[in-house]
Amino acid sequence: ARSLWSRDGAMASSAVEPKIMTLLMVVQDGKVLLGYKKRGFGEGLWNGFGGKVEPGETPTEGALRELREEACIDATDATERGVVTFVYDDKPRPMQVHIFHASQFTGVPTETDEMRPAWFDLEAVPFDKMWPDDELWYPMFLAGKKFSGTFWFTNTTTIVRHELREVESLE
Repeated sequence: ARSLWSRDGAMASSAVEPKIMTLLMVVQDGKVLLGYKKRGFGEGLWNGFGGKVEPGETPTEGALRELREEACIDATDATERGVVTFVYDDKPRPMQVHIFHASQFTGVPTETDEMRPAWFDLEAVPFDKMWPDDELWYPMFLAGKKFSGTFWFTNTTTIVRHELREVESLE
């Protein structure tokens, strides 16, 4: 298969277009709001809130909709911090994930069929119960930096290689 090259010149994936996904974390008062994934991809792990961008939606609109669906809250100051591509040897398409930060929201975080929200101190983020890449990009995310990268996985959860760097802009 021929390779596709991302806009930053790094090999991003195989010849198939990536699924466009979102991830949003609310960080407030030294804590981060994560959700325990109750079903579907990532079941049993703590993660931010997110999912597929629907046709006609921007990544920002998708991130806000997913947060509302999964935690019953509305972020009022979401900003994009990162774009990370995940390539899996056991999945047909890579995922291009737009990662958002918010610190303000309306509503009360509420458990849904898919996610159980909980606050974690920033010094006690449960990385051992999260996707293995999170530990690598969270420091940039929490420091307010913009970043992009690619993670290559085998057997869905084992990182075999990664590229990650701070960027000036996500455009």
